[in-house]
Amino acid sequence: MNPLLILAEHAARVEAPAHHVRRAMVDWFACVSAGAVHPPATLMARALAEERGAGRAMSYVDGQLSGIRHAALLNAVAAHIVEFDDIHRDSGHHPGSVTIAAALAAAQHHNASLETLHRAITAGYEVACRIGMAVTPSHYRFWHTTGTVGTMGAAAAVAVVLGCDATRIAHAVALATTMTGGLQQAFRGDGMSKPLHPGHAAEAGALAAMSAAAGMTGALDVLHGPVGFAAATSKDTGNWEQALAGLDGPALISAMTFKNHGCCGHIFPALDAMIALRAAHRFAVEDIAAIHIGGYTATKDVCDRPEAQTEQECRFSAQYCMGALLEIGAVRQAAFSPENLASPAIRAIMPRVSVSLDPGLAQAYPRQRAANLTVTLRDNRTLTQYQPTRKGDPDMPLSDGELSEKFTELAAPVLGNLPAAALLERLWQGHSLP
Repeated sequence: MNPLLILAEHAARVEAPAHHVRRAMVDWFACVSAGAVHPPATLMARALAEERGAGRAMSYVDGQLSGIRHAALLNAVAAHIVEFDDIHRDSGHHPGSVTIAAALAAAQHHNASLETLHRAITAGYEVACRIGMAVTPSHYRFWHTTGTVGTMGAAAAVAVVLGCDATRIAHAVALATTMTGGLQQAFRGDGMSKPLHPGHAAEAGALAAMSAAAGMTGALDVLHGPVGFAAATSKDTGNWEQALAGLDGPALISAMTFKNHGCCGHIFPALDAMIALRAAHRFAVEDIAAIHIGGYTATKDVCDRPEAQTEQECRFSAQYCMGALLEIGAVRQAAFSPENLASPAIRAIMPRVSVSLDPGLAQAYPRQRAANLTVTLRDNRTLTQYQPTRKGDPDMPLSDGELSEKFTELAAPVLGNLPAAALLERLWQGHSLP
């Protein structure tokens, strides 16, 4: 069995569930709008301005037309900056930031139909998320899945836009696989390199697809071979039976997690548990003596950051995000303003928050992202909440209305109320490329 050939054949014939693709695009444009005005997207746009080249793809960072690779790179970087982009739970991949950036750039450049774009996005999600499932969770120990499997998803998506058959799609994915990258250490501390992971993945995937369309070939055993992608980046040569299950079922894009909080998704179950506890028991912030989060592996390894200071660190700090939730009522864009990052009230809560690995929750990860929350009050009461899933996960999804509210929250401050409303209407109802 060659998983690459199976996935390429699947990508060539997969049908797009149009409404679910529209949901993903609404979410993507919300994230791009918010991220386009912030570093590192703005820095990269200036740095690469002289290399823009001719083309018909739109860079939403600076509003200029460019070639496919240039637009895919900048837009994918922008989509990941505010940590609000979608997640495929079982693979731990942020497919939208990469796949939609690459597919849309190619579709705009080639004046493709909206239906072609929808099929391309669906195919990219299928390829990337299924490869991610084959190597998860061991892959995530060292690698950022979005930067690795995202490259393959972008290649498949652009190849579909370019009209490639299954053979050419396979070569596009094979070429992309050898250009993957994205290390965990890049976001365990400070720095701006994390959004570069989807940016590079989108650009490299586009390059692979364009090359394959022109006749370039790749190693078709690169995913499962003895020194291939899975062997090099996970504990074995991949769980391909799991990855390829359900190919004839609903497309994976119909089961995305759309973020309800503007921080690392591994913190979400604890935040949702705290919201539920406060609604049930009505305690005040000053009543809390201690908060303990029992989580799965990534909750502890990635998000236990009691000394977080910068915006990047705080978006990955369970301590800061819990403090922001309790003090200002939500972990959205405002939680990471300079004023709130320096808030003495939020900082006073952080030392009361501890995180530990819960073996039972770790065993259920990645298919279940849960938390056990314990809140000790100053009157010696102990309150507990088991949160089995996250608001926004497929089994507790955001409604279309909630997605629209998220879009307006993120996009309107950048675009203006009327342009944001017009774009939102076009994304939900339009019949041509946005």
